[in-house]
Amino acid sequence: MDRPGNRCPLPGYPRPSVLLCLLILTASFLTYPMLRTLSLQLHSAVTGSYVSGTYSIVLVNCPNEQIAREIARAILDKKLAASVNILPKASSLYFWNGEIEEATEILLAGAYF
Repeated sequence: MDRPGNRCPLPGYPRPSVLLCLLILTASFLTYPMLRTLSLQLHSAVTGSYVSGTYSIVLVNCPNEQIAREIARAILDKKLAASVNILPKASSLYFWNGEIEEATEILLAGAYF
């Protein structure tokens, strides 16, 4: 009786070596996190739904602390974020009407899960 491990390979094809099998197995383990992340992002984009295990961090500059607090409370009231941090005095440089402008702003940092 012929056991599966003793069957001869097809003509012209060598029997896979243990090293080749280990190489394929290692490559599978190394690429799994990347493939999982890509599949979760694709599912979320196609369905428009939240997928457990995905997260985002959003940074928003506000003109003053009062507006930053109002935005933070509104985000938390609607349970759109797990937490919102208000960081004082962020210096921003940006283009406006073709000129470089500078402003001191309040930075909101939110972790969205």
